[in-house]
Amino acid sequence: MSNAFTFTIKSLRFDENYQPSDNTRITTNFANLARGASRQENLRNTLRMIDSRFNSLAHWDNPTGDRYEVELDIISVEMNLGAEGGSSVFPLIEILQTNIVDKKNNERIEGIAGNNFSSYVRDYDFSVLLPEHNNNQPTFSTPDNFGDLHGKLFKHFLNSSAYKERFSKPPVICISASSSKTYQRTENQHPILGVEYRQDEFSSTDQYFEKMGLQVRYFMPPGSAAPLAFYFQGDLLGRYSNLELISLISTMETFQKIYRPEIYNANSAAGKLYRPSLKNQDYSLTQIVYDREERSQLAVKQGKFTEEHFIKPYKKVLDTWAANSAL
Repeated sequence: MSNAFTFTIKSLRFDENYQPSDNTRITTNFANLARGASRQENLRNTLRMIDSRFNSLAHWDNPTGDRYEVELDIISVEMNLGAEGGSSVFPLIEILQTNIVDKKNNERIEGIAGNNFSSYVRDYDFSVLLPEHNNNQPTFSTPDNFGDLHGKLFKHFLNSSAYKERFSKPPVICISASSSKTYQRTENQHPILGVEYRQDEFSSTDQYFEKMGLQVRYFMPPGSAAPLAFYFQGDLLGRYSNLELISLISTMETFQKIYRPEIYNANSAAGKLYRPSLKNQDYSLTQIVYDREERSQLAVKQGKFTEEHFIKPYKKVLDTWAANSAL
């Protein structure tokens, strides 16, 4: 059955001319920025913030602070089920690919795959399955095998020829630290990733990503206000170049400043003991319009879409595949 699950990768440039498709909800994180009267200004300002942050971190041999530009491609992954004698396609996940333009040497350098992570099945797990499981329950818990299917599908994608032909290294996903956990600064410091933090215990997101085969470390890059969560395989510090890591930080810190300014655009940086809070009042707003409420509503809509078009109709096929999968 695993041979029946193949993947198709589609790419769309994220630039100031980016237009979200009317008939898909998969590019939700980016479509939100690309709507309304401020659409092009939003996109231009976002890209300018990314480039500025990149050049501030890649400051060597860069006296005017404008040597580099970051190009972003939205990578949409469709899963071809090939089930029950037919062929069905489902939009499984979405990541970002960064590429770096070195204007001094007139060359393009491959960046990092991953960065952002959007997943229909994850939206189902967290926005449909988890609330239903905890409805009228006295204490919070997760269902049996929570995240198992999603984790196996993700690992199957990373092992696929589609991924390996397109990307030279495993992905690194960078998201916000959890506002329910406390982080403690360590003595470990990396020249690009910055100061490492450790959390008091794994969050549900950490556990979920662990089932995807990804471990987590927390670093606060130089000049940042708060640590970011980095999910990766293998050796985060040894496998990726400084420029690759800078492309990841500059891209995802910019999005977090837009999405969570209370944490990542705070006016004071995290201390030795740090607990992120969306209730923080001492922060600055970017000049970019973002509808956080719409994003949370879309997570529920996408979760229900997944239940209707993927989980329920293919339950037997998916259960059989997951039970036989060695991943």
